[in-house]
Amino acid sequence: MQSIETVWGKILEARARGQSLPEPSTDSEPSPGEQLLRVFRPLCPGENGWVIGQLGQSLDGRIATASGASRYINGDDGLTHLHRLRAVADAVVVGAGTALEDNPRLTVRRVAGYQPVRVVVDRRDRLPGDHHLLTDGDAPTLHLVAGDAIPECDRPCPEAGVIRVPCLDPERETIDPDRVLAVLACFGLGRVFVEGGGRTVSAFLAAGRLDRLHVMVAPMIIGSGYPAFTLPEVDRLSDAIWPEAQVVNLGSDVLFDLNLRRSGASHRAQE
Repeated sequence: MQSIETVWGKILEARARGQSLPEPSTDSEPSPGEQLLRVFRPLCPGENGWVIGQLGQSLDGRIATASGASRYINGDDGLTHLHRLRAVADAVVVGAGTALEDNPRLTVRRVAGYQPVRVVVDRRDRLPGDHHLLTDGDAPTLHLVAGDAIPECDRPCPEAGVIRVPCLDPERETIDPDRVLAVLACFGLGRVFVEGGGRTVSAFLAAGRLDRLHVMVAPMIIGSGYPAFTLPEVDRLSDAIWPEAQVVNLGSDVLFDLNLRRSGASHRAQE
């Protein structure tokens, strides 16, 4: 039986070398280390890139109260999982609203690991120049704002500092996931973690650009406030998104690890 620390070390080594991880055991009651391997093995697929989103929500699907309070819906174990996701990514993406309201540092602090490039999608250029994501120097930051510039591809991403990239359509009211991912690819950033907020993750999900989605559910009922997802309406349950899922007890929260490239057809509603 491998400890969580041992398994996490192997995950970081696989990430650094661009290698895949071994198949986890098929035990019906896996150890915490085996559970960690099952969750993170899909995120170490050799040299291939991926895009994963995450949301932390209450039992009734809220990510913040009506006043915007959201720190912290998820518990200590959920926050540690969030930092693990940052540690295996090349880039961690947030919308400007999340950067302004939640004031996240977007760095890896709770576990050992690599610091991802921080990416703020800020079409209206709302982030003030003294915001810590642009000034703290803890990790490199790409600040995506409105403009028609196209970065030179194969451009190395900086190891520190801030690069302002005027690349977003000023007329588009919602995030353009294709554009964001194309810009990140030009900087060699292929393993992308879309951390929030709800509208940003929903935009990537609606565009079909997420490979996986981690939804962490806290044992809390808020009753009102901001919903986790904002997606196009569907008339029939058969038109809903039914991904393959594994459910993991993190301790303070329950994780739904959703594979959006495979359908959980056995759970589809019968009409």
